[in-house]
Amino acid sequence: MRHTLLLASLFLAPTLLGAGSPPPSLASAPGSETGPTQPLEGRELLGGRLQLLVPTDFETMTEEAMKAKYPAEQRPTLVLTNPRGTVNVALNHTSNPLQPTQISEVHQAMDGMFRNLYPTATWHRSELTTVGGREFFVLDLMTPAVDTQIRNLLVGTSFEGRLLLVTFNCTRELDAEWSETGRRIIESIELREP
Repeated sequence: MRHTLLLASLFLAPTLLGAGSPPPSLASAPGSETGPTQPLEGRELLGGRLQLLVPTDFETMTEEAMKAKYPAEQRPTLVLTNPRGTVNVALNHTSNPLQPTQISEVHQAMDGMFRNLYPTATWHRSELTTVGGREFFVLDLMTPAVDTQIRNLLVGTSFEGRLLLVTFNCTRELDAEWSETGRRIIESIELREP
């Protein structure tokens, strides 16, 4: 279990810290920053095993942009982003073993880790919930970054016997416009076991 948490923390720390300024290649991209009126569409990811709603203008972040935005080597495996790179949905189906009976334990450990890493964070919620009939842990908090604060809505569950993490994040400046859309994205997660 400690091995799972260590590897998960390596994924999560850059995911949470990386949402500050957009990568240089995206900083001047045109595009709307509004969230509540943003039309959503279903996307199939992980070879069709994960489906969720995302804004229609979100595209897969390039490897180059991911390296700039998430400089740590343990970056998410997939990031969907708005044209400016300021609002993101990141996911990682890790190789870390996790059984459904361990979700509560991982939630408690992750909560403690984030409270230690970010003692000045503003917490919105930390709990277990059900999404699409499956138990997830939820961490919803505003964390400091180099040039702003980041709203992070992170969920994790056991999928195919491994830890799956999905994070919605945006800058504090966009939080009021995007938090409801982020909640809708996370609540739309559907997982299909093979």
